[in-house]
Amino acid sequence: MPPIPRPSPASVTRYRAALASQPAAVERTMFGCPCAFVGGNMTAGLYGDDWFVRLPADERNELFATDGARPFEPMPGRPMREYVVLPPSIVADDAALARWLSRAVAFALTLPPKRSGGTKGSKAGGR
Repeated sequence: MPPIPRPSPASVTRYRAALASQPAAVERTMFGCPCAFVGGNMTAGLYGDDWFVRLPADERNELFATDGARPFEPMPGRPMREYVVLPPSIVADDAALARWLSRAVAFALTLPPKRSGGTKGSKAGGR
């Protein structure tokens, strides 16, 4: 497996500035890169210098119609369902970037919150 790409310091700085307008989003590290979580659900992030967002099907399809958008595939041949890598044209446009990040956060707010604690796969007392 190839090494996980790391984002440049400039990408991380810009990412954090863009996410500052999303108070529902909490930054955590995933894949060794900064990512935004809402209710424990990953909703956006960096993978190397690629920006990705999590969206419902209709909005993913809208984004895929933009030249340069592609499925988020951190492991070759294993795309992450619901996630799209933003095309460079959107990443370069502060207003467009803010709109897509807002849409990703809005989608994450519709998802059931992830339960915290316990171990992966545990039943937490059957609840």
